[in-house]
Amino acid sequence: MIRRLAAIALVLVAALAVYLLLVRDKTVTATVHVSRPAATLTSGEETVVISTEGREIPWYPLGERTDLPALPEAELPAGGRLSGPMLEQARVLGAAPRPLRPYVERSRYGERGVEVVLDAGPVLRFGDATQAKRKWRAAAAVIASDPTAIEDGYVDLLAPSRAAKGG
Repeated sequence: MIRRLAAIALVLVAALAVYLLLVRDKTVTATVHVSRPAATLTSGEETVVISTEGREIPWYPLGERTDLPALPEAELPAGGRLSGPMLEQARVLGAAPRPLRPYVERSRYGERGVEVVLDAGPVLRFGDATQAKRKWRAAAAVIASDPTAIEDGYVDLLAPSRAAKGG
């Protein structure tokens, strides 16, 4: 009798283990990634919204006015994904803090890398998109420390811990 109960328990444990393995293998976990809008890109007469990853966001409602800054006018690459200097600019613009976004006019890519032009203030020299959020915080701190001294100058953010104003 004990052998029979032990055999039944063993079969039940084995069946449960097989069931759990089968259920685990068939379990699907969905991950939804919503792209954060970073900027607009105009190509001819068409304007599209670009995400922080450099992809076109076709579903984003683009009204008459948007608070998103503009990337330089260019052709959207085949596949709808930016690369190189345009991708660096999208990453920098996407890292801009929400309160500062309305003041960002546009970006450009020059000898010193990504530069962001504010509509009433200095040019922010980011270099590349590494540590973009930290560079934005440094820019805000420099501008807040003396907003009138750098209206026509620039803020060098290549080393965010040593952000410097120039003119």
